[in-house]
Amino acid sequence: MKVKDVMAKDVVTLDVDEELSLADDIMHLGRIRHLPVVEKGKLVGIISQRDLFKGSLASLMGFGEKAKRDFLKTVTVKEIMVKKVITVSPDADIKDAGRIMLEKKIGCLPVVGYDDLVVVGLITETDILKQFIM
Repeated sequence: MKVKDVMAKDVVTLDVDEELSLADDIMHLGRIRHLPVVEKGKLVGIISQRDLFKGSLASLMGFGEKAKRDFLKTVTVKEIMVKKVITVSPDADIKDAGRIMLEKKIGCLPVVGYDDLVVVGLITETDILKQFIM
C-alpha cells in the first residue's frame, strides 16, 4: 500500500510569519498534533504540539491562560519550527514511511509532491496503525 492511499490530503499549513497563538488555536480546535510550515507555497518547517509547548514559556512559568495567549501572540512560527523536515513521496510504501517514523522518533511525515517541496498530504503514525488493525 502506498502513502497516497492513506495520507490526509486536506492538510492545514501555517505560514512562517504566523503568530504562535494561531498554531495553538488550530491544534486545539482541530485536534491536530502537527502542522507543516510553508513559505511561498514551499515546505520550510514543521511544528508539533511538543514544539508549541516548548515555545510556550508562559505556561511553564505558571501564568494564567490570558497571559499565555498574550505571550503566544508575540512569537512567530518560524522562531520555534523544526527546520530540518523529513518528508516522504506519495508513492512511497507505507511500511517505509512507518520505518522512517520509528527510526527518527517522529509522529508524522509531510508528503511532498514532485513540484519541489509542495505539501500534498500528511501521514501520521495513527494513519499507518489504522491500516494494520482495521
